Amino acid sequence: MKGVECIMYRDNTKVIKIGNKVIGGGNPIMIQSMTNTKTDDVKATVAQILRLQEAGCDIIRCTVPTIEAARAIGEIKKQIDIPLVADIHFDYKMAIAAIENGADKIRINPGNIGGRDKVAEVVKAARERDIPIRVGVNSGSLEKELVERYRGVTAKGIVESALDKVHMIEDLGYENIVISIKSSDVLMSVRAHELLAGKTPYPLHVGITESGTVTSGNIKSAIGLGIILNQGIGDTIRVSLTGDPVEEIKSAKIILRTLGLRRGGIEVVSCPTCGRTNIDLIGLANQVENLVQGYDLDIKVAVMGCAVNGPGEAKEADIGIAGGIGEGLLIKKGEIVRKVPESELLAVLKSELDNWKVN
Repeated sequence: MKGVECIMYRDNTKVIKIGNKVIGGGNPIMIQSMTNTKTDDVKATVAQILRLQEAGCDIIRCTVPTIEAARAIGEIKKQIDIPLVADIHFDYKMAIAAIENGADKIRINPGNIGGRDKVAEVVKAARERDIPIRVGVNSGSLEKELVERYRGVTAKGIVESALDKVHMIEDLGYENIVISIKSSDVLMSVRAHELLAGKTPYPLHVGITESGTVTSGNIKSAIGLGIILNQGIGDTIRVSLTGDPVEEIKSAKIILRTLGLRRGGIEVVSCPTCGRTNIDLIGLANQVENLVQGYDLDIKVAVMGCAVNGPGEAKEADIGIAGGIGEGLLIKKGEIVRKVPESELLAVLKSELDNWKVN
């Protein structure tokens, strides 16, 4: 797709309601994550979801492999404030049970839950409660005939598989649909989304599946999501990491802010350290990054390790701190406000943020 066409795509996708949120049609891109607790352990699942809510998660997904997990959804929903998506594999009965217990959306792969008649039962249940169905296709579950036709797993095969499933649901008279197509191959994912965006009006949930640990997963997700989102494709996202799901939310927020697709939240910039650094800049920068999580401010904070170049390098930040030998600087818009003991830099920054919050 050409750039202009892609930019128009997100603005013109179908608007889909998921609980108390809406996606598509140019609405803000929603951040999703998935719990890694046992869903039928209501206490543990709710506790994790509340942590994710606090971090900025907009929509949460829980796996529903058993009837006990399906029944737990109703109790979980009483204790959280964000929409809950039920993730279903293989058993269409679990999808129906999840719907009956109040799921705000279900995620299925229509190709692995028992055939068209079973999909029809799920669609019937979803229609009765007017909840969306997310059609999810992963490169790892691509049908054998498509693998053979395209001589391997390819972006074209993933798109064809997804559209086949979407058409099946449309033929059953239902169009309350969200689509996700995922691969652990970043460039294959990018190409698949480019191909799909021009062929369907439905909102797309975007992510790089099985991307890896916090380090490798963040790099792959930032590259893949960055390319896709910057083309105007994608209505919801998940950064899939092997780690604490809260890290997924932090990363997703940074990706969206970096692309200019979300405002709000403090952006922290820090220098990479060099031989002029005379403080524990790495430790300080991490402390600052944790500190700012508690502030809903749309500002930039700089953490610099050199009192000589720090003020100039921090001139684009609203507030900055820079370290020297035994002392540090408080900086605003590149201007030195005052000198403070090195040990008080973090406390001084917190005081400034508190006052900014009040103002």
